[in-house]
Amino acid sequence: MDTIPPERRSANMRRIRSRHTLPEMTVRKLVHAMGFRYRLHVADLPGKPDLVFPRLQKIIEVRGCFWHQHKGCIDGHLPKSRKEYWRPKLAKNTRRDKLNEKALKAVGWRILTLWECEVGEPVRLRRRLRTFLGSAR
Repeated sequence: MDTIPPERRSANMRRIRSRHTLPEMTVRKLVHAMGFRYRLHVADLPGKPDLVFPRLQKIIEVRGCFWHQHKGCIDGHLPKSRKEYWRPKLAKNTRRDKLNEKALKAVGWRILTLWECEVGEPVRLRRRLRTFLGSAR
């Protein structure tokens, strides 16, 4: 059961950002240091992807494990309280992710999805980014 009063919980939830999160900023700094340049949250692409590399036709999405229900991750579980609220909300997020990804792939974009829990492993993250993006010119 939630021990925080509803008004305080509501205030906490309102402060959670969808852009410029710590995991996204970590990826952005690393990609930039690797010599790659990108556009942020391009509005004319489905889902306004986090990092867009137009010349490479590639996109990097940085997703929160809880909000996008990362399977097999400790943070990707459904809360024990208010399941009637959370289940449809989180299911809608995952459905939207799949639709956006399908639309982007249909027009030729290649997509790398990075999860919040993966960003904390810098050596592995750098390797994945280098494999996905190739070498900067």
